[in-house]
Amino acid sequence: MTTPHYSLYIDGKWVDTGDVYEIRSPATEELVATVARGGVAEADRAVAAALAAHHDGQWRRTSPQQRAALLHDVAGRLAARTDELAVLQSRENGATIRITGALHIGLSAAQLQYLAALAEDYPWETEGPQIGPVPAAAGLVRREPLGVVAAIVPWNIPLLTIVWKIGPALAAGNTVVLKPDEHAPLLALELAREFEAAGLPPGVLNVITGDGDPVGAHLSGHPDVRKVAFTGSTAVGKSILRQSADTVRRVTLELGGKGANILLDDADLDIAIDGALFACMANNGQACEAGTRLLVPAQRHDEVVRRLVERGSTLVLGDPLSPGTHVGPIISAEQRDRILDYFRIAAEEGAVAALGGRAPEGDGFDRGFWIEPTVFTGVTNDMRIAREEVFGPVLTVIGYDTVEEAVAIANDTSYGLSAGVWGGEEQALEVARRLEAGMVWVNDWHVIHPAYPFGGYKESGLGREGGPHALDEYTEQKFVSLDRSGGIANRAFAIVIDPVG
Repeated sequence: MTTPHYSLYIDGKWVDTGDVYEIRSPATEELVATVARGGVAEADRAVAAALAAHHDGQWRRTSPQQRAALLHDVAGRLAARTDELAVLQSRENGATIRITGALHIGLSAAQLQYLAALAEDYPWETEGPQIGPVPAAAGLVRREPLGVVAAIVPWNIPLLTIVWKIGPALAAGNTVVLKPDEHAPLLALELAREFEAAGLPPGVLNVITGDGDPVGAHLSGHPDVRKVAFTGSTAVGKSILRQSADTVRRVTLELGGKGANILLDDADLDIAIDGALFACMANNGQACEAGTRLLVPAQRHDEVVRRLVERGSTLVLGDPLSPGTHVGPIISAEQRDRILDYFRIAAEEGAVAALGGRAPEGDGFDRGFWIEPTVFTGVTNDMRIAREEVFGPVLTVIGYDTVEEAVAIANDTSYGLSAGVWGGEEQALEVARRLEAGMVWVNDWHVIHPAYPFGGYKESGLGREGGPHALDEYTEQKFVSLDRSGGIANRAFAIVIDPVG
């Protein structure tokens, strides 16, 4: 079978470069596709195409209803290809087929549908209170596109993070340069094919594959880019924020997390144990909003750990394309080795692996990049494994004596993306209100819905993606004062110049 090849998408054309790189399965290391590697020159061409399309105005002058119709069309195209794209995603980044269809593809299509509906009813121009009596005027507030948006996305849940950015950007009439992560660019390019088939004008969406440095770094500092929307590490997010100061460009940053998951005294362990594993292990533990710190009442600690080990031992690690697999591979050898280094550090600091804690060996694991589902006990919140984002199937268990202490531990982090509470609704809600996180789940985790915002406090980012205000992040407000005095009288001119006669 011929290996598929993917080109860059610039100004409505598929463009190859003199350099090609390979996408290999993190489960088998087999070749999945080849991709043209773009560089700074291609990034400049893409920005120039997007800027020309913005100045041309064909897309931004298209009615919101027409833009919404195109988004609806693309959403339907994605939904029709769910099974095919789910397999491609699993092969590309190792996410299990149990999650790629529902989350990676299904939620992305639903998000586009939501954004399309939002654009149809969005207040693109509203009239405010009458101004007057001097001067007598009507006040209008318009929402207008920013211009060129650079969208830079990660490899772990690529399609959804793409849609969160380019969906509202396009709905608002902007033009876009999309930079997918070099490990997982295929869904971005498949999406571009669907936008092309739906009739999006040339230059409105451009996709540049290539390394984060130099391509992503160049885009985030490009003087013609009016907004950068980024999902990735906090370190890179801070760099983008510094670069953005030079041109005072807009930024949306969805960065790292170290989600605290609090079990209260009255938590139903039959639900909470499975919920804690779901919170941490979903998407192979490679999710920014994962619940990686499980806070447990001291008197229930041993019981919780025993049950975590029992249930965690039933998780099947293996082929992401098998419906029986719960946890798949890590994205790369580099990331696997990074996690193993955290295991070494954790042991040195006194933590104990009650489950896992190794790279598996034997049949099925001689190729690819693997980490066992892992549960660490004996953890305190000052340990590196409790403070730094490991980004793998690794859960730390931390004991606490009082609810006040649990809240303090949960909030004692530089991150603030996600948190969870398990217990009776009244007390759990009271605790949820005290947690410094952009998303808090009560008796559940990973509940993501297009109508609700996604984003974090502190070093977990700036701005929100999704929700009813998604288009606000991609528009400028313009105040228009429309004089209705009908003559020179009743003006404020006399402050500066005497009236005639």
